[in-house]
Amino acid sequence: MTLPPQADSSAAETPSTAETPDTPETPDAPENSSGRALKAIPEATVTRLAVYLRVLGQLAEGGAETVSSEELASVAGVNSAKLRKDLSHIGTYGIRGVGYDVASLQHELERVLGLDHPQAVALVGVGNLGHALAGYGGFGGRGFPVTALFDVDPDLVGIKINGIVVKHVRDIPTECPAAGVTIGMIATPAQAAQSVCDQLVAAGVRSILNFAPTVLQVPEEVEVRKVDLAVELQVLAFHVAGRGNAAAGGISPDVPAVARVVNGRNGSAVPLS
Repeated sequence: MTLPPQADSSAAETPSTAETPDTPETPDAPENSSGRALKAIPEATVTRLAVYLRVLGQLAEGGAETVSSEELASVAGVNSAKLRKDLSHIGTYGIRGVGYDVASLQHELERVLGLDHPQAVALVGVGNLGHALAGYGGFGGRGFPVTALFDVDPDLVGIKINGIVVKHVRDIPTECPAAGVTIGMIATPAQAAQSVCDQLVAAGVRSILNFAPTVLQVPEEVEVRKVDLAVELQVLAFHVAGRGNAAAGGISPDVPAVARVVNGRNGSAVPLS
């Protein structure tokens, strides 16, 4: 599949888009390590828990055994009160004067986020962006091994990327169940994305990360996250313009016309007024 020029992006939280409302909730409450059922966790909190897990991994690699809430919050880009509130959702409160045990908290977050076992990923569309995603080795190291690749381009079907043979899109119904795929990534042109999404859903995939510049229609039980690079650039442009206007004595950069962006159920980044 031939893709328009795109660039990869990370889901790292930045000051301009940091805090998203804690209103949407995840459908199921996981259990903590003691076996107690956890209350439903707001989606924005889940996003921050993933950031905390990444930071804890970096601390563990550096040999840290404990971390204070202030230090963890600072590196994660949030305040310590919000961090403590987030961690209270999973029944973790730390020890006064000591902080959190890095290894224990890391393990607890992995359990809650479903990362205590690998989540097999299928990538559909191995053109410009897709080929870069398929060749990225960091997914497997974080528990997301890419186990299946698909495309329709005869020049791409049959080649190997990172040791995985690219199959034709028509093989999705058989290959995804056989590979135990739980997450699908779509990096196709917009006009092909819905058809690909339908095939993934029919193959039993219930979580999809969509890089295609379109909104996907999915059943209620399917979760879609959208990475819209153009929208993110537009939000950054707003802040650039705001700083320029402020420097010229115009509109204050604090005008809350676009205070932040949030990812809704279908993952679309939308401005808040």
